[in-house]
Amino acid sequence: MTNVAVIGMGIMGTGIARNILQAGHAVTVYTRTREKAAPLIDAGATWAESPAQAAAQADIVISVVGDDEASRAVWLGAPLGAPDGGDGALNAMRPGAIGVECATISLQWSRQLHAHAKERGLRFIDAPLGGSKLAAESAALMLFIGADDEALNAARPVLSAFANNLIHFGPPTSGTIYKLVNNLQGGIHVLALGEGVALAERGGLNMDIVAQTLHIGAVSSPVVKGKIQAVIDRRHADAHFALKWMQKDLTYALRAAEELGVPAPVVALARELYRLAVRQGMGDLDFGAVTELVR
Repeated sequence: MTNVAVIGMGIMGTGIARNILQAGHAVTVYTRTREKAAPLIDAGATWAESPAQAAAQADIVISVVGDDEASRAVWLGAPLGAPDGGDGALNAMRPGAIGVECATISLQWSRQLHAHAKERGLRFIDAPLGGSKLAAESAALMLFIGADDEALNAARPVLSAFANNLIHFGPPTSGTIYKLVNNLQGGIHVLALGEGVALAERGGLNMDIVAQTLHIGAVSSPVVKGKIQAVIDRRHADAHFALKWMQKDLTYALRAAEELGVPAPVVALARELYRLAVRQGMGDLDFGAVTELVR
């Protein structure tokens, strides 16, 4: 049995913690609102009052939060740009323990996070998630991993409790880079789907046949297959991945592209369209709601 701390009880974190618990590990949880963690506490998890308290006795600490700001608060106990705080997880972890960041964060912060962990004698893994809330509930997530081999091998039994596909891209930060590659393409696919659906509707096509053909045609992709029916039906309230997070991820992808010298004009346009959708009040809807901009 491994002592595991899971910090962040959103859609993904709750499923992850539950699956680790069901695999027989001891789980301590922390989130800003204790009520979100109540079902897990009832199932046997231990509640912590801060990230530091959650991490103090943990062999592995997993963060599943929203962005750089939240990640820094979890690990260092302070907002971006401020000195380290006292209640961050890294400040309480025992030497040799393993930190795992499952959020999609910026390349710059990923580098800094690995460096902070190394300074403290800790091992660290960037392992952003691939998959929906259904995958989180059923332990069928993908992890895009950047880590040293030794750290990954040590963490693998716990990671395998909630993810059935661990893809190791290479050294620290490589998982972060791939996740930005993945999400920038997903965001663009859905924008193209929205324009195609709008054109098909205005042209009077049978949308059932359009959906069937998009499933099997050359322009199909997993994200298109997953979104097509909801887009046609204009069902966006059930957020498998909120639009505001896609806008954030495209922003991080643009920063990485600029740093690495990669032209990214399509990503830049996509980010502006998602930002417009957020300004129009769609931020908490599923990111497929961005298709409403052209409808």
